[in-house]
Amino acid sequence: MKLRLSIFKRALNDYSGKKNIRFAVIDLDISRKYPSNFVSILPKKIKANGGYHTKFERKFGDESLELAEKLLKRSLKHENDWEERLKLLRPKLKEYTRKAHI
Repeated sequence: MKLRLSIFKRALNDYSGKKNIRFAVIDLDISRKYPSNFVSILPKKIKANGGYHTKFERKFGDESLELAEKLLKRSLKHENDWEERLKLLRPKLKEYTRKAHI
């Protein structure tokens, strides 16, 4: 598999000036043209509890976080861009604390 990210930007229709950005995972071994080489959308977050919630996680399993980071670093040119996206991608583990009762 020759995986790459294809980034699509489009303006929202609410006149706010905001843009919707999609990160599509494509396989260049299948075809050179989108959408025939589409694999899945890169998820914003990958769950830490081991369950596979997105098509991307189901397809790539335990390697999904490392693969997502690799694809982002390869495709985004500016460090600030991919660092921000990587912060969203990494799972946050909840810490549970017990209060001592006296």
